[in-house]
Amino acid sequence: MDTGGNIKRALIIGLVWPEPNSTAAGGRMLQLIQLFIKNGYRLTYASTAAETEFTYDLNLIGVDKITIQLNHPSFDNFIKELNPEFVLFDRFMVEEQFGWRVAKHLPKALRILDTEDLHSLRFTRHEALKANRDFALEQWLQYDMTKREIASIFRCDFSLIISGFEMELLQKTLRIDQRLLVHLPFLLDNITDNEIKEWLSFENREGFICIGNGKHAPNIDAMIWLKNDIWPVIRQHLPTVNVHIYGAYLSERIKQLHNPKEGFYVMGRVAKVKEVMGKARINLAPLRFGAGLKGKLIEAMQTGTPSTTTTIGAEGMFQDLSW
Repeated sequence: MDTGGNIKRALIIGLVWPEPNSTAAGGRMLQLIQLFIKNGYRLTYASTAAETEFTYDLNLIGVDKITIQLNHPSFDNFIKELNPEFVLFDRFMVEEQFGWRVAKHLPKALRILDTEDLHSLRFTRHEALKANRDFALEQWLQYDMTKREIASIFRCDFSLIISGFEMELLQKTLRIDQRLLVHLPFLLDNITDNEIKEWLSFENREGFICIGNGKHAPNIDAMIWLKNDIWPVIRQHLPTVNVHIYGAYLSERIKQLHNPKEGFYVMGRVAKVKEVMGKARINLAPLRFGAGLKGKLIEAMQTGTPSTTTTIGAEGMFQDLSW
């Protein structure tokens, strides 16, 4: 291992290996990796998870990869030898597992938490939905996961928060010092005039689209709600239109919703999301719970595709603009 003194080293400990073509979280992680590389860091990405056939090949962009073990002294030796300037924890659960080891063996290293979204907010909203009651901040404050997540924020030097709504929640409701929080939404290039010229016109598009990773509970709920309650109403008014459901890791339960007679097509994984998004007339995102920013709405914007969503879906997406 090169330990040259002039090299700025950084370590990312990931909950999983990034899959930017499968999940918005994977895309977000790749954006952060590219940001750190651009700023001159030699990155190492470590995870306890197993890679899949869809894992992004980090070696292609010069990132070192290593599989680490949980609750094992080998990690202590690894970080002492690597000696990074900062360690970024991918979600609070990872900080709980490895943060104390980093603090013990590398007390001078900056510790950064990338929340992805506030998991406690998403889970509390899910619990409220399952109980058929309105979400209340008081319930979120009492939730054990909330206490764990906030404790993780306080243990780190600062945390990356993707949503402006969540920034406001943490500062105004919990009175967390703004110096501990950095608002960092998706890192995206501006849409160019040439890209806009390539967009299909509304007349040359067809049908509806709904997309989401099958390992993400809000997406599963959205697809089932769409099939059972929303799509029948749409078909009543537009009896010849179709909707195509795309997403990695869709379960058998979702695949069984496939019904061509009703114009409901479950397509599964797609290699190029923007390609299919750009052919649809409307993007449907019926999210009844969740947190953070919604990658599916970003991809719709990037292809000029109108979206219809819920208050939860639009949260943090539009700043001062009217959705």
